[in-house]
Amino acid sequence: MQLDDQLTDESILLELGGRLARLRLEKNLTQSELARQAGIGVRTVQRLETGAAAIQLSGFLRVCRTLGLVRRFDLLIPEPVASPILQLKQKGKTRRRAARTPAVPGEPKPWKWGDES
Repeated sequence: MQLDDQLTDESILLELGGRLARLRLEKNLTQSELARQAGIGVRTVQRLETGAAAIQLSGFLRVCRTLGLVRRFDLLIPEPVASPILQLKQKGKTRRRAARTPAVPGEPKPWKWGDES
């Protein structure tokens, strides 16, 4: 199944859990062995594989590390690359804040309390 924005959270969790279960089986690991190697509980592995409950991200990372999936996170969240012009403007400095978008002339401003008149 291809993961995309149209799927529900439950569908995505179920698909990811199934993928983790298949990878575990490819490595010929039982749920108990995976849990022991990852340093988490067997019940956590079971919940992860069934997509039944959200777990702490650290448990998910431990399972992924044990299954050799950490390098694939670069595909999930690629390193942002600034454009060459922006790199010249920044002169080697890293950006620390987002800039506010300027208001468009003629566009109504957001309503605030006390603006009833």
